[in-house]
Amino acid sequence: MNRRRADRAAQAGAPQARPRGPAVGPGADRRRGLRQQRRQERLRNLWRVLVLSAAAAGLGYGLLREGWTLRSPEQVEVSGSRQVSREQVIREGRLRFPLQLLSVQPRGLAASLAAALPVEKVQVSRLMLPPRLRIDLVDREAVARAERRTGKGLEQGFVDRLGNWMSSRQQLGTATPQRPLVWVRGWQERLRPPLALVLARRNELGSPLQAVRFEPDGNLWLVTAALGEVRLGPPDARLNERLDVLEHLSSRLPGRVRGTTVRSIDLSDPDKPELGLRAPAAPPQRGTGGPGVD
Repeated sequence: MNRRRADRAAQAGAPQARPRGPAVGPGADRRRGLRQQRRQERLRNLWRVLVLSAAAAGLGYGLLREGWTLRSPEQVEVSGSRQVSREQVIREGRLRFPLQLLSVQPRGLAASLAAALPVEKVQVSRLMLPPRLRIDLVDREAVARAERRTGKGLEQGFVDRLGNWMSSRQQLGTATPQRPLVWVRGWQERLRPPLALVLARRNELGSPLQAVRFEPDGNLWLVTAALGEVRLGPPDARLNERLDVLEHLSSRLPGRVRGTTVRSIDLSDPDKPELGLRAPAAPPQRGTGGPGVD
């Protein structure tokens, strides 16, 4: 009995721990209100973003469907060419109206136009405001007639200043100042660079260039008005040097070989040109017999 009373007295005298709970007061209420306001503001901002995104998506879809559409040929601008018309570009590019502007692939369209039209360069640009298609062209001009061997036999056409092949169809409608006088025989795709070099220097050879001939193995021959056939050999890094020698011979050689006929000239080694001459015909011999004259 005494022990129980002592325990109760000890418990009554010892301080009791108070349970912890949320702080109560005006500061806590204010913080709670600010947190709720921020949460609501975030929700409103998220709602605004969703609405604006939906509106932008709808506007973009509408522009793609209706705004950036080519509805007539007048929205195709063609510049830089005196030979190719807008109608030719539309026909060869297979453009059909109405045409979604973003469906046009500039590189693909430029490649197809360059292959079908007598142009040297094509650049295609898509313009959005106002929607239109701009096509800049650089005319290709034939500088020589040409022929090449195909699986169906010999094909005749033309070449431009860069040595590119031009079919007769591509040449139609071009405004060539005069009929090309140079003939290129044995045209090959891999030999375009040396051909372009020869054509670029055709007026620097000392006499008019009449023909260019490539043999099947690639060896190059020229025919000039003053010297006739000239063998330049393989179209390697010394081609420019051989053309320099040809120019020099054209100005010096004809006066020194009067009375003889030049058969051919070999410049495959520009350091040692070889000249083939036909021997002049021997004059007829007088007969020794017959009656004399007093």
